[in-house]
Amino acid sequence: MEISDRELSVLLTDDEEIQRLNQFYRGKNRPTDVLSFSLREGEDDTFAEDLLGDVAISIETTLRQAAQLEVTPPEELLRLAIHGTLHLMGFEHENVSDDIAAKMRQKEEELFEMLSAQL
Repeated sequence: MEISDRELSVLLTDDEEIQRLNQFYRGKNRPTDVLSFSLREGEDDTFAEDLLGDVAISIETTLRQAAQLEVTPPEELLRLAIHGTLHLMGFEHENVSDDIAAKMRQKEEELFEMLSAQL
């Protein structure tokens, strides 16, 4: 990854708010675990070169998923933060080839292994 010295914001919220965001921005009227909002896409993607965008994470969904996956809440929160950040960096897993989706999963695992040692 060749991105350094970039900034992003993280919103930790509840299912109600993330459902509202999911409906407004994606047309999906249900809560989700993580949403990413890139500031580097669109008509003026040079507006703030040092800003990647925003990541919104539902703490309620994080806690449910952690229990379902039998991992700690901090581990699941880290996975979701990594996932959202990778989207801001241009990685995708939906509506793309299996190879492209696999690259995102691989990068998620690499970053999780590197960062989870700090938990």
